[in-house]
Amino acid sequence: MEYLDTSLNSLEGIISESHFSTLSSLKYLEFSNNQLILNISSSWIPPFQLDAIKLKSCTLGPDFPEWLRNQNNFSKLDVSGAGISDVVPNWFWDLPPNLVNIDISNNQMKGLVPDLSSAVSIFKINLSSNSFTGQIPGLPSHVSILNLSKNLFLGSLSSICAVSFLAYVDLSSNQLSGGLPDCWEPFQLLQMLNLANNTLSGELPRSFGSFFNLKVLQLSNNNFSGELPESLKNCSRLIIINLGGNRFTGKIQPWLGTRIPNLMILSIRSNRFYGDIPRDICLLNSLRVLDFSQNDLSGKLPWCFDNFSALVQSDHSMKETADFAYYSTIYLGNVLVQWKGQERGYQRRLRLLKMIDFSNNKFSGKIAQEIASFAEVVSLNLSRNDFTGKIVQNIDRMKMLESLDLSRNRLFGKIPPTLAALNFLSVLDLSNNNLSGKIPTSTQLQSFDASVYSENAQLCGVPLPDKCPGEEQGGAPRNKKWIQEEDDEDWFTITPAFYISLGVGFACGFWAIFGTILFSSVSRYAWFKFLDEVADWLYVTTAVNFNRLKRRLRG
Repeated sequence: MEYLDTSLNSLEGIISESHFSTLSSLKYLEFSNNQLILNISSSWIPPFQLDAIKLKSCTLGPDFPEWLRNQNNFSKLDVSGAGISDVVPNWFWDLPPNLVNIDISNNQMKGLVPDLSSAVSIFKINLSSNSFTGQIPGLPSHVSILNLSKNLFLGSLSSICAVSFLAYVDLSSNQLSGGLPDCWEPFQLLQMLNLANNTLSGELPRSFGSFFNLKVLQLSNNNFSGELPESLKNCSRLIIINLGGNRFTGKIQPWLGTRIPNLMILSIRSNRFYGDIPRDICLLNSLRVLDFSQNDLSGKLPWCFDNFSALVQSDHSMKETADFAYYSTIYLGNVLVQWKGQERGYQRRLRLLKMIDFSNNKFSGKIAQEIASFAEVVSLNLSRNDFTGKIVQNIDRMKMLESLDLSRNRLFGKIPPTLAALNFLSVLDLSNNNLSGKIPTSTQLQSFDASVYSENAQLCGVPLPDKCPGEEQGGAPRNKKWIQEEDDEDWFTITPAFYISLGVGFACGFWAIFGTILFSSVSRYAWFKFLDEVADWLYVTTAVNFNRLKRRLRG
């Protein structure tokens, strides 16, 4: 046997060296994505030399598998998620000259990673989700995929400059610091750059505009500052930009809408951007996530949001690109939804999330009616601004809405009854406004905590402790103004379904009575007899009372 592949099953049990004792010709070994345990002694010498070792998700640890020391010709190694929590021995890094792919991610491996630049054949390196320390090592000049994320690497990124064939770079969630080197011109093939969750600082270099093929730029949660370089508009293929949690400043540039037309995710949350939102942003008709929260933005919201086709139309009517389907899976867990001052990670698949967050800015004016056209938006947050006017009356058009936060504004008027039609609404905050009147009655709106409606002095009704006039115990009389307003509100809630049910009820009642009279002679006789008796009673009663009245007038 030369080729053994049992991957992607539900196999369980223990594999020992005795299972391999006669497999001296084995070249390809794959047990990936099973629940197998390799219980092999540290002194075992395999009878074979493997070309491919793929043991993803099998249990090899906690000790580092010593038998790998005798494998000198493998080109592919995948022991990711293998439960290894040991220091990687120095002999392991004497990698075979024909090694193409190495994946030892999702373990708890420790130690320093030496210079790997001599491994000239390596195409993919994945050391993510371990506890490696030290500087980023020297890298092979032709490596294309590099993932060192979720480790303890520190220092600068200078070693990256020697690798110009990179297409995928993920250095996120380390302890990297300092500024970015201005050496990105040769990186013509780069499609994804993720430097999030480090302590990198300084301004973005102008050479960032050389990423002509870049599709994902993830720089969130660092200390970057300054304005975005105008050269970034040359990255016209970007579909995801996340700059959140930095100290970027300046105005939002119109070229974000005109020069990067395929953007699907744009997040600049928690920065120092100021000024108004240019109308050119509305040209991003593929946009799914728009997060401008926690900045110093001001002015009125553009009245062109209905141009965001992906937020208005369902995915069935939109063509989803293969790039977004792929990169949204990688990006999972990097989107945070702001609600009541807390950041919450969005756990569902990102491709299902469609959200707008303008919270914690200085926006003013009325909320544009076009907001209601976002039939596919899952989360809408306009809190902590200076919006005035009424809540959009036809908000029920946002049928997919799960989270709505309009708190800490200056909204007034009544809560529209249409809010009760949002069947998926699970997060709501209307507190700290000037809303008035009775909270519309529905099972859903009354199920929220009273804090959702708090600090609206003229708002009343369940679940607030303040009852509306006329609802106090003892049945205190209601004033005429309140009765008129309540009648108006009741009339407003009459729907076409009401008239349909009224007509059906009348037809059923009519034929229940007159149908019986028409088709049954006994019922017809009884009915007309009843009418005769009623007529006789009315005649006699009228005549008697009339004669009594005449006698009184004569007397």
